[in-house]
Amino acid sequence: MNNGFQLDAVDREILFHLSQDGRLTNAELAKRVGLTSPPCLRRVKRLEEAGVVTGYRAAVNPEAVGCGLKVFIDVEIYANDRKTVEEFETAVASCEEVVEFRRMYGRPDHSTRVAVADHAAYEAFATGKLSGLPAVLCYTSHLIMKTIKATG
Repeated sequence: MNNGFQLDAVDREILFHLSQDGRLTNAELAKRVGLTSPPCLRRVKRLEEAGVVTGYRAAVNPEAVGCGLKVFIDVEIYANDRKTVEEFETAVASCEEVVEFRRMYGRPDHSTRVAVADHAAYEAFATGKLSGLPAVLCYTSHLIMKTIKATG
């Protein structure tokens, strides 16, 4: 870890349990990792303050909120000047359909994951938003057949 922060076996166990269920009470978490509540809480606070634990989120079923179609998109852009790249990234990141967006080393330049209701909604996103951005050279869509494992 940076700045000399070291994780021991108990810290790793705490992280494992919190990643499985971020709503665990401190008492239940302490029980699972073999501590009493006060030292467990101190460890959790230390992990939060060190930036190891960055937040707690609800896992939302995409189908239940009308976003059952998930698509990975590889995007190549023609520009490499900072201003154009930043404008492109800001525009894509602001799209509500985009649930994950990464700048890559090599090709493709960017990898994006979108969640939409159906194929028509994806077509509207791809043709109406993504392909209309000035920096886009090309993009390749990968529709997900089945999710085998997804974490975090």
